[in-house]
Amino acid sequence: MKKNLKTKLLFSGGPIGLTVLLSLGAGAPALAQTSGEAAPSAPAVPPPEAAPSSAPAATDNAATTAPAPPAPAGFWDRSNLLGDIGGLRPWLGNYGVTLGLQETSEYMNNLSGGIHRSGAYDGLTEFSMGVDTQKAFGLPGGIFNVSGLQIHGTNLTQRNLQTLQFATGVEADSTTRLWELWYQQSLLGGKVDVKVGQQSLDQEFMVSQYAGAFMNATFGWSVLPSADLPAGGPAYPLSSLGIRVRASPSQSWTVLAGVFDGNPAGNGVGDPQQLNAHGTNFNLHDSALFIGEVQYALNPASSDPAAPKPTGLPGIYKLGFWYNTQTFPDQGFDNTGLSLASPQSTGIPASHRGDYSVYAVADQMVWRPSADSPQSVGVFARIMGAPGDRNLVDLGVNAGVTLKAPFKGRDNDVVGVAVGYAKIGSHAEGTRSVRRVALRIRTTRRNGSATKPLLV
Repeated sequence: MKKNLKTKLLFSGGPIGLTVLLSLGAGAPALAQTSGEAAPSAPAVPPPEAAPSSAPAATDNAATTAPAPPAPAGFWDRSNLLGDIGGLRPWLGNYGVTLGLQETSEYMNNLSGGIHRSGAYDGLTEFSMGVDTQKAFGLPGGIFNVSGLQIHGTNLTQRNLQTLQFATGVEADSTTRLWELWYQQSLLGGKVDVKVGQQSLDQEFMVSQYAGAFMNATFGWSVLPSADLPAGGPAYPLSSLGIRVRASPSQSWTVLAGVFDGNPAGNGVGDPQQLNAHGTNFNLHDSALFIGEVQYALNPASSDPAAPKPTGLPGIYKLGFWYNTQTFPDQGFDNTGLSLASPQSTGIPASHRGDYSVYAVADQMVWRPSADSPQSVGVFARIMGAPGDRNLVDLGVNAGVTLKAPFKGRDNDVVGVAVGYAKIGSHAEGTRSVRRVALRIRTTRRNGSATKPLLV
């Protein structure tokens, strides 16, 4: 299904469209894009408990410190819709078990452009369970996480829009599937952690903090890896087996690296989400996907909550790459060097060993009234590139600005504006141009005019 969508997009044009979106959810959807980006919430696990401090314990000051106020229990104020579920939530928490249940429902309508004018409902229910192994059975630094997705409704982008950049990250084939299943172990006092198992890369790699406020899929898992990697890469609603290592040598620097199965759909031809309909393929028989990312935090907040907040404006800058070992077909030329649009072409694309991309992400706060104010303005930009010979998209760019706490008393609200741009690869664009020329020549001949033969 996805391959057919790419073909239609490449060789057809249409007017700019306008889509209206209404979204209701128990929490803000995260973003990803493989048939949609709604990577749901983060794992329902608290981070491992901090390593014991070597500083002497406080005595008199601790005794006089006022206790923290109790968490709000009112229906409109509490952080969870169901509260403590009659005491079940804190009871499970004593044993290190955390449950999460989130529903996101959306209604969208295409008012102009695209191929059809109509609305569509889509929704996502995510269930997750996390286990802190130290509380559960005394193993410090361990986290176990499992999550599942129940995707329902219809897909406005595929049905009405036919665009590469999906209208929302929730869009995906309706099904019930396993999403992530992994174990993470913290080492060296929390400076290093290793995660092993079924993972969705859009939860940790290529992430922009400020872009997460936007619902278009490309602001999560960008359109470039979604269009270029096999099955769109291991991102919502798919995932791949693999291992990820994270090291934080200082408070400002973090390094992420991982290797995963390169095709989350597994073997076969067709819609990747149908090939791995329930997320249980656990495939390790295809290509490998290597990915790495270096992160630098500017003016980061201290890990000690009692420490004063930095006066400088915080930001985070990331530089990364990925490489897939699979063989990729050329988007414009066959195995003899002729254009795939030529009548003399064999129709067999030239092949390229491996595919890669380099990307950069920047999130920077540019204004806030004071260090303690919830209100702030942040900007973000993300750019990634890939070879134009073997990829449908060879350049993807996102940028935007957000305002947090725009209204008094609404500290967690965010408003913003952003733009996403995808450039068709050079060879794919060349093929489209050749076919358009050939179409014009055939039309001229049908009208009775003589035309020289087309040579490509």
